[in-house]
Amino acid sequence: MGALLEIDNLQTHFFTSGGTVKAVDGVSYDVNAGETVAVVGESGSGKSVTALSILRLIPKPPGEIVGGEIRFQGKNLAFCSEDEIREIRGRDISMIFQEPMTSLNPVLSIGMQLTEPMIAHMGMSEAEARERAVKLLEMVGINEPRRRVDQYPHHLSGGMRQRVMIAMSLACEPKLIIADEPTTALDVTIQAQILELMKNLTRDLGVAMIIITHNLGVVARYADRVNVMYAGRIVETGVASDIYHRPRHPYTLALLKSVPRMDRPRQAKLDPVDGQPPDLTRLDGGCSFRPRCKFAIDKCAESFPPLEEMGGQHYSACFRSKESLAEIEL
Repeated sequence: MGALLEIDNLQTHFFTSGGTVKAVDGVSYDVNAGETVAVVGESGSGKSVTALSILRLIPKPPGEIVGGEIRFQGKNLAFCSEDEIREIRGRDISMIFQEPMTSLNPVLSIGMQLTEPMIAHMGMSEAEARERAVKLLEMVGINEPRRRVDQYPHHLSGGMRQRVMIAMSLACEPKLIIADEPTTALDVTIQAQILELMKNLTRDLGVAMIIITHNLGVVARYADRVNVMYAGRIVETGVASDIYHRPRHPYTLALLKSVPRMDRPRQAKLDPVDGQPPDLTRLDGGCSFRPRCKFAIDKCAESFPPLEEMGGQHYSACFRSKESLAEIEL
């Protein structure tokens, strides 16, 4: 059986007065049913633009999908009609955004926001949808759900609002959930609760998930596979344990060395990633990480390295992945 979602050579550009921003530049990856795939990278790496492209939420102008395919259950979402993509949004693919307070409508009750997609997409009556809304709130761990459905977003804490967003994402029994930095705005203790909730729900319901994050701890604990993005491209991809313990791209290695880890000695030094991400309007033909890379050689300036298999399903886009980086284990 084929993958649930297949992204093939996706290119999403933004046309600005300062030049063409190649926010996503030839990205390819897939997601299988029931699988959790993490997409990791710094701000501006293209991870969120890729997610928004899947649901055709790129503002046009200035943005546009200029090439590639996004196949969901065989249908190419990149160039299907607006009516077709509207049927898929919320029903088959749903999204959890980073900041729930700006995603929830402040003048509508929680119940109204939960029931609207069920009435529109599933043909439920208002009474049926309300009853399901209560069950969804209970499922995501909100106490007194029958009272909460009549409350408004400002009545709830940040953690509770994010639980509501998770309930909304599950309302129409989707096959795929895209979670864009779902815990960034929350306290650390609440972050762990929300991530554990998402992990358990997607596992129990058999829902696939793309989780977009800059938090490498999320990768280790919650993802099956990982795509590391830099400057609009995937530079490393593989099973989460390989990425976390045996990185084969200098950028992945730099990211891992820049954050504290429980499996390292307390005195272990943290190394920040030197330099700044490149200007996406002025990319040359070489490796975009080259100016910040400790492993760069002359060849890196000549062409962008293709993704090369490191073993199993582990791939890295670096000319030195099988040389200088081959023996590194974290």
